[in-house]
Amino acid sequence: MEQRSGMVEKRGMGLWLTHSFMITGVLIIFFPIWLAFVASTVTQPEIVSPPMPLLPGGHFWENYKTALLSGVNVPVATMLMNSLIIPLIASATATFLFRQFFLTIPDELAEAARVDGAQPMRFFIDIVLPMSRTNIAALFVILFIYGWNQYLWPLLITTDPEMNTIVMGIKQMFPSGDDVAEWPVIMATSILAMIPPVIVVVSMQKLFVRGLVDSEK
Repeated sequence: MEQRSGMVEKRGMGLWLTHSFMITGVLIIFFPIWLAFVASTVTQPEIVSPPMPLLPGGHFWENYKTALLSGVNVPVATMLMNSLIIPLIASATATFLFRQFFLTIPDELAEAARVDGAQPMRFFIDIVLPMSRTNIAALFVILFIYGWNQYLWPLLITTDPEMNTIVMGIKQMFPSGDDVAEWPVIMATSILAMIPPVIVVVSMQKLFVRGLVDSEK
């Protein structure tokens, strides 16, 4: 009994330490995001005059409205729309994921559909696509995050500021020479740029994990 009690205590201590390290890690990662959010809710003088406040200010709506409708060079709303992943639909990653999944479909299933009179496209639409739902979700998450963070490819194909993606826009918001950075607008833009990927990952987390597991079978 004493030995078992000691093992339980050690296990409880190990669990407590594990959770402590995890919470500490989350706080370290979250702190810069919190600072960016705070900076997006205060005025320019409050940011450049130390110490910077650690609590949100009263200019949330003003700064975010300026970012969305005006921005620094291009409205953030326009850049958000430009950041979609449509040109990146064709992907080697997609080919690999679907190949791995299609290899798990038994030949007997295709043969049974053929016996029932299903043509190849009918078999693909009625059977293969519903079975690929989790893989499609996993692929969507991967390509969305990849496309959303693209910088070099959009920079190479366009020089029109109106076609800037959100990542390009943030980079070009930083001043050159003696220009003054509009830090509240830049920080508001950074926060807005993080929201769509977070929504996609959180809302499709379960399907994403299942899609990766299914593709490894």
